[in-house]
Formats: sequence, C-alpha cells, structure tokens
Amino acid sequence: MAAAAKARKRALAPYSKFQVGAALLTSGRKIITGANVESASYGLTCCAERVALFTALTSGARNFTAVAIVGRSLGGPMPCGACRQLLAEYAPRARVWVADSRALRTVSEYTVSDLLPAAFLEVPAQPADSD
Repeated sequence: MAAAAKARKRALAPYSKFQVGAALLTSGRKIITGANVESASYGLTCCAERVALFTALTSGARNFTAVAIVGRSLGGPMPCGACRQLLAEYAPRARVWVADSRALRTVSEYTVSDLLPAAFLEVPAQPADSD
C-alpha cells in the first residue's frame, strides 16, 4: 500500500485531479509501480493499474501475487473494466488490495475473479454449422 501511495504522487491528472497509484508485487517480492496519466483526449488516458502492469510486463516481470491501488476515494478506487480484464489475463492469481489514500490501513481485498468473474481469457470454439 505504501508503494502505491508513493506512486500516486507521480500521477498526471490535470483534468480530473483524481490521482491514483498502483503497485504490483511479483512472486519474487519485486514491486513495480504506476500512476494514472490523463490526456485531453480522454480515451487515451491510462489507469494506474495498467501503467504498472505494462511497465512490469515490458520489464520481463511475471507471476504477480498482489496489486495495491490507492486514491482519494471513499473505500479506495476500484479498477475499471479494462484494468480488470488485463489483470485477469496477466495477473489472474493476484490479490487486489484497494485503499483510500486518507486511510491506508483500511484495505479492502478481492480476487481478480471476484472483480471479473467471466473474463475473456480465450477464444471460444466456434460451433460447426448444422446445415
């Protein structure tokens, strides 16, 4: 939680002013952080979880055991749908810890499957035509 809170301070959120930090923990106890980055073209904005995940993956890190997400939000900021999908693909066994930046000791914990029970994980087989 401390690493995510520290990462939050590096967020670039000039439009929403909603700063979020995330920290991924690998099975080797390495911590990789990220913060949200906003764009005037809102679709180009990237959440803290994805910044941390993309940084970790492109650095060669794998086997994530936890992700901490911190922001100034009652109960903590929950991952968006895109972040949930990517976590399901690349960190399916990670515990997800969420906290308000004003109350870092009050942590809600989830599994990735709690957050996205029917993730797109593989292309389903196409049924044969019955014609």
